[in-house]
Amino acid sequence: MDQGRQTGPSWHVRFLITCIIIATAFLYPACNSEKKASTTPPPAVTVLEVIQKDVPVVLEHVAQTQSSHLVNIQARVSGFLDKRLYTEGAVVKEGQVLFQMDPKPFQVQLAQMKAALTRQGAALEMARLNLARTKPLTEQNALSQKDLDDATGQYQSAAAAVEQAKAQVETAKLNLSYTTITSPITGVSSSARQTDGTYINPQNSLLTTVAALSPIWVNFSMSENEMQRYRDQIAKGLLLSPKADQFIVEVVLVDGSIHPYTGQITFAEPSYNPQTGTFAIRASVSNPKGVLRPNQYVRVRLKGAIRPKAILVPQRAVQQGSKGHFIWVVDKENKAEQRPVTVGEWHGDDWFISEGLRSGERVVVDGGLMLRPGMTVSVKPDSPGQGSAPPAASDKK
Repeated sequence: MDQGRQTGPSWHVRFLITCIIIATAFLYPACNSEKKASTTPPPAVTVLEVIQKDVPVVLEHVAQTQSSHLVNIQARVSGFLDKRLYTEGAVVKEGQVLFQMDPKPFQVQLAQMKAALTRQGAALEMARLNLARTKPLTEQNALSQKDLDDATGQYQSAAAAVEQAKAQVETAKLNLSYTTITSPITGVSSSARQTDGTYINPQNSLLTTVAALSPIWVNFSMSENEMQRYRDQIAKGLLLSPKADQFIVEVVLVDGSIHPYTGQITFAEPSYNPQTGTFAIRASVSNPKGVLRPNQYVRVRLKGAIRPKAILVPQRAVQQGSKGHFIWVVDKENKAEQRPVTVGEWHGDDWFISEGLRSGERVVVDGGLMLRPGMTVSVKPDSPGQGSAPPAASDKK
């Protein structure tokens, strides 16, 4: 054996051994992670079973109140305003005295008209006696026919003067009564437009206003698009309107409380407003305690419509991707499936699903953010209080 030749394995063998060691080092962690992955439990998700049911639909709109009977209190005669006899802003009763004008000039005028009536009555009596004497003398040819005609004319003229005097007396009585100004309705009063001692004439005859509080009108409007969508849903059978369109109108106050009295729609404008593109609607609501005041902003809820065989899912179950809305559905083998859906209006905390789901399917409510199609999941049912919103919730436009 040569002294210069190296002993031991050849370099080929050493290279092969080195490659085996390196490959083992890379494969061991992969196998270990594969072993760990095989022991990782499937992700847990909360599911809700889809149930089709008739859901009451509540349409909500912003509205403004209006008095159903607003009366301008105006003076009918000219004269000095003596005194205001009501509390400004208070509720006044029908027939309650609001203002008193100076009655003395009208009392004098009434006395003059009565005196004139008495004078005309005396003239009528003289004409009657004269006619009574003229008739028999004319029949005996003691007086001419002209004398009879003159006596008859005087009598008729006196009778007409008496009727005129009676009318003037009635006018004077009316003018005197107009000095006491009362409220023709029960309602809330506004401030006095004229102060005591002011001379009232046709130019400043408006004294105050009285607005009836019950019933009160609630005015709101629907856009052309909302009205068309409502009609389309009825035509497709997705929505059932109440019988004869008699919606129950519920008023929501500014603090969120509900007005204790409901009403009904009593008027709808026959045409759209060309400036706003809206359709004006008016409802009449009882308001015996005066809780609602004119020109107050409120919200109205129209109850009575039903969405038949509707599917509702919580809003948190609906996700949105590049191709639109989708929902994760769990099949019988507990595998996740991504399902595209068509969503409708909101219903409280839920969403109407128009297309994409069937009754009996299980929808992932929580835990769907990390799912992939075909992934096996661990299913737990949705706990009470996390499902659909109560039927009284409102559709949001």
